Amino acid sequence: MISDRIDFKPQDLNLEWVAGFIAFAEHLNFTHAAAQLHISQPALHMHVQKLSRTLGVPLYQRRGKALEITPEGHEVLACGRELLARGRELRDSLHAIEQVKPVVMCSGEGAYLYLLGDAIRRFQARCRAPLQLLARNAEDTVTAVTSGEADVGVVPVTSRMPGIYAEPIANIGQMLVVPNAHRLAGRKRIRVTDLAGERLIVPPRPRPQRMAIESLLNQAGVDWRVSVEVHGWPAMIHFVSLGVGVALVNDFCRLPRSVQGIAFPAIGHVTYCALRRARGLGDRREVQTLWRLLTGE
Repeated sequence: MISDRIDFKPQDLNLEWVAGFIAFAEHLNFTHAAAQLHISQPALHMHVQKLSRTLGVPLYQRRGKALEITPEGHEVLACGRELLARGRELRDSLHAIEQVKPVVMCSGEGAYLYLLGDAIRRFQARCRAPLQLLARNAEDTVTAVTSGEADVGVVPVTSRMPGIYAEPIANIGQMLVVPNAHRLAGRKRIRVTDLAGERLIVPPRPRPQRMAIESLLNQAGVDWRVSVEVHGWPAMIHFVSLGVGVALVNDFCRLPRSVQGIAFPAIGHVTYCALRRARGLGDRREVQTLWRLLTGE
């Protein structure tokens, strides 16, 4: 968090520096960002350094050969995006230019397909603003919301996230998906030991679902093996339908007729939450509408 002890005056903040930092953060490469802004690489580097010195915090750091934005940098990035957006809105208002800015939501592909469709449909019926959907994993969704790239995010939440306000919207169980001719087909629920000897279709490590499955089966002493590693509920269900193996997925998934889902309570439930930044300059009306549709407020 940016320290209150820094002797900072609003007039010291140069919006050209802010725009330069935003471009750099999106590329994590000074050369590419400078080319986008049509300035030299040294000039862009100087803008970012001046912004860092003015605010009194490091905005990025080097980890090995890669550059990454610091937590303070993500806070500056989110505020900078809002500042520039407010500036564009003021300009358009003064010149009577009507522009409808998209509302940006970030979530996983499975949530878009099986959980968020109704909220998206109702948003489009109520608002003129287009909805821009970013498909990211949970970690990258949190980053998109924290940095201001996304207005709202939806992810399965397992712990508190600094700088993020999370509102639960759905409690999702788990099911085992099997072909209709499988030995376990027709059961109402599955125990952990029933998976002995099975070939499982699982997400790649270190996805939370993969780690939870491994921990559960290994603790129970169940002999199993990986058939296919693939990311995304639709792909996992597709490979089950091909007879490649069985898969544990969220029970909100819609299944083709060639397979069936069986309740698997042993792995517990997943709580999906809507996310927004805990601190901001104020949400637009369209963002507030999307939030209410997601959370039922």
